[in-house]
Amino acid sequence: MCTDDHHDTPGPEDIARLFSRRGFLRTAAAGAAVAGVAGTAGALAAPASAAPPAASTARHGGRGRVPAGKISIQLYTVRNQIAVDFDGTLDRLAEIGYRRVEHAGFVGRSVREFKAALDARGIWASSGHVGIPQPFDAAAWAAALADAKVLGAKYIVHPYFGADADGPIRDRARWSAFAADLNKAGRMARQAGLRFGYHNHNAEFLPLSDGSGRTGYDILVAETDPRHVHFEVDLYWAWRGAVDPVDLFRRIGRRVLQYHVKDMAVSGSFADPGTGLIDFGRIFRAHAVDEYIVERDDAGSPPRTPADALVTAQVGHDFLRTVRF
Repeated sequence: MCTDDHHDTPGPEDIARLFSRRGFLRTAAAGAAVAGVAGTAGALAAPASAAPPAASTARHGGRGRVPAGKISIQLYTVRNQIAVDFDGTLDRLAEIGYRRVEHAGFVGRSVREFKAALDARGIWASSGHVGIPQPFDAAAWAAALADAKVLGAKYIVHPYFGADADGPIRDRARWSAFAADLNKAGRMARQAGLRFGYHNHNAEFLPLSDGSGRTGYDILVAETDPRHVHFEVDLYWAWRGAVDPVDLFRRIGRRVLQYHVKDMAVSGSFADPGTGLIDFGRIFRAHAVDEYIVERDDAGSPPRTPADALVTAQVGHDFLRTVRF
């Protein structure tokens, strides 16, 4: 999930440095160069030698497939549509074939009303994006965990950290303090019978200001307890951070339990899953997870319409049902 406030991105010089790293160059569009930052998502200029879109390559692999029961969608994708037609949007998601969703709030309803609407359509809110209180407040977090239990959720995921009004956070002490809060939240979640995760954007992969060459994500991996904190990897934002997810799995694969399946257009902005540059087949072959969650941050935002978000939902579900790897 990503709100407008969460679209803070590094400057052109940072993007240029990050996109030159080995991990990105090995598997992104070959030789892709930064053309500048356009709006919130930036822009990549794809050379003539760029790899074809993943949609044309990822369907021709092995016998691996995404289990139908593990396909989900982040409801942030349909936020504008669901705000004006709650019941109709849920009906359409059920018609497409979604049996899991990841919520981003209860759309102006109580948690019990929200659950009842999902139950009526055979949909399970198996996961939810809920930010931990900062500064950490155990009572407030306990209330969020209680809501997750009402939903019958399996996962609860912190959606964002890494930038503020002053830009990307590069202070190691702040990342360490946040990691300590994640541990507190994760310990409470485990005691409540839930799995607690962290969802990345791209600022986590910027180098810290201490000259160590480490990143905020490095701190989270090193200083969070694997028993209490797992990682929900947003594959688009990992690419935007110039990180090859397959390299990431070699380090922390056992801690990655969820994916956000979000594709990258040649421009560097968002694309419907399976229509852009990311070779999801290669990623899925390298590491299987419990949830493959369709998402597109700009679905329903101008110039796209709320109805376009349901197109994304359909395209994403179709892709995950047919991709072979």
